[in-house]
Amino acid sequence: MVTQAIENARTQIGLEIDTIEASGKCLNPVTLTPEGDVYYCGYADWRSGFFPGSVWYLYELTGDTTLLPLAQKYTEAISEAQNLTWHHDIGFIINCSFGNGLRLINKAGYKDVMIQAAKSLCTRFREKPQVIQSWNVTGNSWQSKRGWECPVIIDNMMNLELLFEATKLSGDSTFYKVAVAHADRTMQEHFRADGSCYHVIDYSIEDGSVRHRQTAQGYADESAWSRGQAWAIYGYTMCYRETQNPKYLAQAVKTFNFMKNNKNMPTDLVPYWDMDAPNIPNEPRDVSSAAVIASALYEMSTYPVEDPQACKSYADSIMTSLASPAYTAPISENGRFVLMHSVGSLPHNSEIDVPLNYADYYYLEALKRKLDLEK
Repeated sequence: MVTQAIENARTQIGLEIDTIEASGKCLNPVTLTPEGDVYYCGYADWRSGFFPGSVWYLYELTGDTTLLPLAQKYTEAISEAQNLTWHHDIGFIINCSFGNGLRLINKAGYKDVMIQAAKSLCTRFREKPQVIQSWNVTGNSWQSKRGWECPVIIDNMMNLELLFEATKLSGDSTFYKVAVAHADRTMQEHFRADGSCYHVIDYSIEDGSVRHRQTAQGYADESAWSRGQAWAIYGYTMCYRETQNPKYLAQAVKTFNFMKNNKNMPTDLVPYWDMDAPNIPNEPRDVSSAAVIASALYEMSTYPVEDPQACKSYADSIMTSLASPAYTAPISENGRFVLMHSVGSLPHNSEIDVPLNYADYYYLEALKRKLDLEK
């Protein structure tokens, strides 16, 4: 399965690379438009780091040295993102691209980009609530219409990895302290007793209190938006890696158990876009959630959990499903993305049942982690 999955990804992404190179531009594929065309993003899009990151992983998985200069070119094309201070997802953008590049080739300059990006992200840390603010609430934006003041989404857990890396690269513990403060407050406020998490917690800037517990991309405020659960499982597993604090691992396990034991989890382990969506089983699946969970579980299986092998087996089952024709696109189809059937934001009627570049990214990461474990 793994060999075939890697070969398939190399062929499919290779076709996309051919398209990009033939264009004479540095295009960055994200998804498909409603018309079926590939949507390409700019450097400030929160998803701009995933395609460069996928090329790094593909280079690592295949050993194909022709991918190396391409990974560098696509990564360096988004370097301006290091200075974005209005953007809470700079961790996704820079760590998935420059972070993987630094890990694999240690190129001069990549370290500086990582540290600058972490500095930019830290400008969003709010002292009273002790969190990194997600969206800016300005003017007539949909966030403003929700009445939020300092919204924080569970997705932000994924951006903390950049901060932990920046402390290791710079020796400056400020980044580490901000990451831990955010992880702690999120753990305190985002989670329900059953281990599931809210999508959005809105804090008061003045006194740090919680103003609202809501959703933006899920079915309802009290529902379990699947990708949010995936971000939580992955984010707190990563926080355990970086801190060795067992409470983070315990939270990751608890949220995973919520998903694993959920009565609405399909037998192929690819979640519905929201586990409480009203028309299950006739609701869209979200492959991106499955890929993120699989990648997290391979890492979790290396830590002191009750049954490490069960974590790996569950991840293997997800990956078997994703590598099947039910979710892996035929070569040259699906806009040359590897996986089909993800959901961006159903409440916004955006990216429903389409490929998404972050589904491919975490799928490739999961393949790499699986291979590393089995070596």
